Amino acid sequence: MVSAGTPDESDWREETLMEVLAELNPDAMAADGFEEAAIGYTLNPFHRHVLVYDADHCLEILEQDGMSPEEAVEWFEYNTLGAYVGPDGPLFVRVL
Repeated sequence: MVSAGTPDESDWREETLMEVLAELNPDAMAADGFEEAAIGYTLNPFHRHVLVYDADHCLEILEQDGMSPEEAVEWFEYNTLGAYVGPDGPLFVRVL
């Protein structure tokens, strides 16, 4: 637990990431429930800037919420990767 008045580092990082991205692309969308898995945003000058998430960390979050590894993969592939939300939707990467 963080003491009152002391921002949690992950909250601060997420807030800063969203502030920077809001300036670059105010229409950028976040993936609900995966805030801890956000690792940055795209830099491609020929495409809109969007949030980038660590896909493996997303799966860990689903498992922490009570899903088995197999359920997490199935749910993530269908409900997250399979959901096209437009050109401002987030990207998910596998970090090597």
